[in-house]
Amino acid sequence: MEVKLLNFTPLWVCSNAIRTCWQSFERGDNGGEKDLALINRVGNEMKHSSTLEHIFYNFYIKGVSRALLQELARHRMASLSVKSTRYTLKELRNEPEITSDSAAKYIVLTGNEAVDSASIKALNNLREILGANTSLDIAKYCLPECYKTELAWSINARSLQNFLSLRSSKSALWEIRALANALFAALPEEHKFIFEHCMYKGSGEI
Repeated sequence: MEVKLLNFTPLWVCSNAIRTCWQSFERGDNGGEKDLALINRVGNEMKHSSTLEHIFYNFYIKGVSRALLQELARHRMASLSVKSTRYTLKELRNEPEITSDSAAKYIVLTGNEAVDSASIKALNNLREILGANTSLDIAKYCLPECYKTELAWSINARSLQNFLSLRSSKSALWEIRALANALFAALPEEHKFIFEHCMYKGSGEI
């Protein structure tokens, strides 16, 4: 799994939005300590978290399963643009037989021998179907959920708080839990105070 932060909103945009409500611009310090304290007080402590919607993050996420992608779709207030299987499945067509040594190029392995063996078998079945010149639109119906994909994912800070609270939990799917921790790690250091309280603290995470 790879997570890269492509772009983000400067924090002063959020503090400016908050100060708009009270017309307290003269108290600001251009994103300095006063403005950061304001964001924390209003957005986190007072729970006026709609103000955090002015901060956006744009991530590129690579090497995650379609099973994880399905769970990402449950988070409404985010935008995602996903690698198309319709146009890219042909990358598998001319591959030799997939083995346990080469499978990680295409699928997310769980470490469970029986599950990973079944996934590799499914991948080879798909490869054979593609080799028979089956249209990609039809062939994609036998994609295993472990098949890797990548996506651009954009989300505001309020929705990211919700995502991290739910998905860093020990009860979350192991793969999306790893994603939650990777997303937090990719954030600018000066933004992390907005999210630290959202991260599960039971097993070494923030």
